[in-house]
Amino acid sequence: MSKKNKPDSNGFVFSTDPNFRFKEEPEEVQETLPSNQQKLKVRLDTKQRAGKAVTLIEGFKGKEVDLEDLGKKLKNFCGTGGSVKDGEVIIQGDQREKILTWLLKNNYTNSKKAGG
Repeated sequence: MSKKNKPDSNGFVFSTDPNFRFKEEPEEVQETLPSNQQKLKVRLDTKQRAGKAVTLIEGFKGKEVDLEDLGKKLKNFCGTGGSVKDGEVIIQGDQREKILTWLLKNNYTNSKKAGG
């Protein structure tokens, strides 16, 4: 049994109209701002993580690919694991000083440091 109409993000599940099609939502491609115009926040977080500390980098404006590239560079520089989720980079451990140093060295001059 194949599904003619796949559910979409608007909550539509079923239609009695045989010609019904979900409207494709065009994805807005946001250009990545230059590094000196990025306003990033670096903070420590332990909530919802069983007491383990992680460093969050928030506020990146741009394409997902560029955010993933930034996350990869930061993980490599810190020598630790992490991930990129929901528009923020998550680095394992308290790496605030290392990350802030790397961001300033790579022209993220408007970076702000926030406490955890």
